[in-house]
Amino acid sequence: MTVSFHKFGDKFFPGTGDVKETGEREGKFYAINVPLKDGIDDTSFTRLFKTIISKVVETYQPGVIVLQCGADSLAGDRLGCFNLSIDGHAECVRFVKKFNLPLLVTGGGGYTKENVARCWTVETGVLLDTEIPNEIPDNEYIKYFAPEYSLTIPSGQIENLNSKSYLGTIKVQVLENLRYIQHAPSVQMQEVPPDFYIPDFDEDEQNPDERVDQHTRDKQIQRDDEYYDGDNDNDQNMEDV
Repeated sequence: MTVSFHKFGDKFFPGTGDVKETGEREGKFYAINVPLKDGIDDTSFTRLFKTIISKVVETYQPGVIVLQCGADSLAGDRLGCFNLSIDGHAECVRFVKKFNLPLLVTGGGGYTKENVARCWTVETGVLLDTEIPNEIPDNEYIKYFAPEYSLTIPSGQIENLNSKSYLGTIKVQVLENLRYIQHAPSVQMQEVPPDFYIPDFDEDEQNPDERVDQHTRDKQIQRDDEYYDGDNDNDQNMEDV
């Protein structure tokens, strides 16, 4: 299963990645696309990331996770258009690590090289449970990190075009697509490592203003004679990132 959080729309290259693109033939519903607009910030991104990744892991029960940490989503990227700080970016790595599954972490995009170096340094520290001082020590590349000479960068100031209603719609669509594979015969039955668990994450407690409205919840109510047991509230069993 693939899960991608990315910029989409405005003829942005490569033009694929709509939420409706879910895979083909035997892979139908095993490609999850989370299309985002310009300016998404730490709060909106991490909440959406945690909600969707929690449900993906709960439903698909992977034996291993490959996490690509593209840094072009950081504020100030030469080609990117998001507002993420390094702390917000790293919070997603910290959350995935909590699943206690075998985890391979790779680099990815990123076109402001000094911020790419900052990001992957901080996230390496997260993976190794190591606190790294914010001040960058003197080295032969120190001039690239002037004038702050620090690991952290502020979040960006691009207008956030991802409204609450837009993000809510994307979330509901992704979670609805996941229901198609909950009991699909093509899902390989396998023993999950004993230390696997879903990190606790209460999305509603973070920001009550972004709860799914009652009309959306009503549409998700299942009949008593459904052939599977599903969550009426797709946000259950999720905890904080």
